[in-house]
Amino acid sequence: MSNDTRPPAQGITEEDIARYLAATPGFFERHAELLGDVRLASPHGSRAVSLQERQAALLRERIKGLEHRIMDMIRHGQENTAIADRLHRWTRTVMLQRDLHALPATLVEEMQQRFLVPQAALRLWGVDAPFANEPFVLQLPGTAREFADSLALPYCGLNTGEVEAAQWLFDGTAALSVAAIPLRHEAAGGTFGLLMLGSPDATRFASDMGVDFLVRIGDIASAALAQLLPR
Repeated sequence: MSNDTRPPAQGITEEDIARYLAATPGFFERHAELLGDVRLASPHGSRAVSLQERQAALLRERIKGLEHRIMDMIRHGQENTAIADRLHRWTRTVMLQRDLHALPATLVEEMQQRFLVPQAALRLWGVDAPFANEPFVLQLPGTAREFADSLALPYCGLNTGEVEAAQWLFDGTAALSVAAIPLRHEAAGGTFGLLMLGSPDATRFASDMGVDFLVRIGDIASAALAQLLPR
């Protein structure tokens, strides 16, 4: 095929030719010699390349893209496996804690250790009489309970001072981002506690992050801590 760039014969447009070729799939089988003369612009420069070279280059790009996707899938799979392992170990340690007075502290400490959470705090209310004077109990839950009751899902975002429970996290370093996980159980008739997580990193608990994992944390913590409720 020549490099003649003159327009097609009068009355025949390029669209006509394209439609003809699309409707005649056997054309290039009968005229295979034409394919060897086709020249296209290289995607990596201005030089012309054969149709076969262009197709090979496109295939290489597709393969490279697929390789990147596979590597991303492997990396995400490894990250998910690591998170699942941490969740398993945290759950196992919490479930094996037989001293109910020490259970809240164990839950919080293991949370910080397993998931590298810089700051964490837990408060409960409406607990059974033997636990009423423990430091993790709020005698007058007030706004903390109202806030927990208002959460259908865990809350994540910047610590703007609007969430009073974020004050529980102060350990000499301010928490710039926080996550609030409500604790619920049918025996309490609603919420009976709030698990607060915090970080001096303002992006750790972003408002647009997914909360599925935090929901699981809340479910497990609620199930374990329900042992402290009146029966």
